[in-house]
Amino acid sequence: MVRLPQEIIRRKRDGKTLEADEIESFIQGLTSGQVSEGQAASFAMAIFFRGLTVPERVALTRAMMNSGEVLRWDLPGPVLDKHSTGGVGDTVSLALGPAVAACGGFVPMISGRGLGHTGGTLDKFDSIPGYVTQPDIDTFRRVTREVGCAIIGQTADLAPADKRLYAIRDVTGTVESIDLITTSILSKKLSAGLDGLVMDVKCGSGAFMDNVKDARALAESLVLVANEAGLPTSALLTDMDQPLATAAGNAVEMAYAVDYLTGRRREARFHEVTVELSAEMLVLGRIAADIAEARAKIEDAVVSGRAAEAFQRMVAALGGPADFVESHERHLQAAPVIRPVHAERSGIVQRVATRDIGIAVVALGGGRTRPQDAIDHAVGLTRLAQVGETVDADRPLAIVHARSEEAAEAAARMVRAAYVLGDAKARSGAMILERIGVKS
Repeated sequence: MVRLPQEIIRRKRDGKTLEADEIESFIQGLTSGQVSEGQAASFAMAIFFRGLTVPERVALTRAMMNSGEVLRWDLPGPVLDKHSTGGVGDTVSLALGPAVAACGGFVPMISGRGLGHTGGTLDKFDSIPGYVTQPDIDTFRRVTREVGCAIIGQTADLAPADKRLYAIRDVTGTVESIDLITTSILSKKLSAGLDGLVMDVKCGSGAFMDNVKDARALAESLVLVANEAGLPTSALLTDMDQPLATAAGNAVEMAYAVDYLTGRRREARFHEVTVELSAEMLVLGRIAADIAEARAKIEDAVVSGRAAEAFQRMVAALGGPADFVESHERHLQAAPVIRPVHAERSGIVQRVATRDIGIAVVALGGGRTRPQDAIDHAVGLTRLAQVGETVDADRPLAIVHARSEEAAEAAARMVRAAYVLGDAKARSGAMILERIGVKS
């Protein structure tokens, strides 16, 4: 069979189904540099318009997984992970990893940086002084084994073909392909040597998939391809029609996570999503027989403080302060300008344009407009008002944390514009919209 890159591109361009060895050959060329950026862009565009069959998605996932090191573990418990498609105030990973570890799971979580209006788990951990977000593989293994969880970034050793293809997709308008999203996410997760994966597919005004139909299609693709590739996986569709946590930013979300783990602040919406995703992981890893037992285990891990202890051990093991949990206010950067954002009128929050809240954080410097941009970890928003809350002279829409008065005022205008107020009673919708499992 002909395996010239241009012939593989031509076949997919013309709507043909690629064989597994054709896909493997193309990805090997992408990894070695024999496939040019132009050819990779054409390949991605052909997939964007023509799509991939399930066997093609599985083959592409495996080929990218095998482009680098595939981790193998020898641990006294299941190796589990969670991946979120991204949102605003999505601080779940910071609490979930330690909670699952406290229940006997091992969580080697490879996380990403912020993308567009969404925050990145890796950027949040970069706000901790000394924390090494990209350690060598041996350190990653050691911390996972000794602590039970290690949250780091993608290294050059894991799925390098995906890293190169994603960078090309990012500048060629092919990011939104469900086929390519599926293979990109799963190639990294499969390379981590997992025994189980739970996908958190966000849906709503702050998600990449803003409607249930598209979110369900992505979740079904992820679950189907992962299981076909040998990784037991399920997915939850969760609400992102308003920020999940009442904080959005890097250091402010890190502080929020610590407050959650220590019980200083435990908001119902955030707690529900964290517990449900964690419980799903325990069931996949056979640490619990069913969801009810799993929920009870996670609740106990959080309430007892064992999850907070695991979080502290992970931070210290990866170079952060040994007293971070008890003294995080001393270690995290604080913005020089902190002031409330009041609405122009009193009223009840009816809706939130959540994406615009994320954009406000980016505009403050808490996200990137270009890949090379530096992050200001101190800036962000806290005390974000939720749907159904009354805002008035005493209760602001949010607290802005900014580098300057000018930046604070610009963010305040964006926050005010993102909120719709009214006089009618309103309440948040369900947090867990659907569960997507393997169809029998």
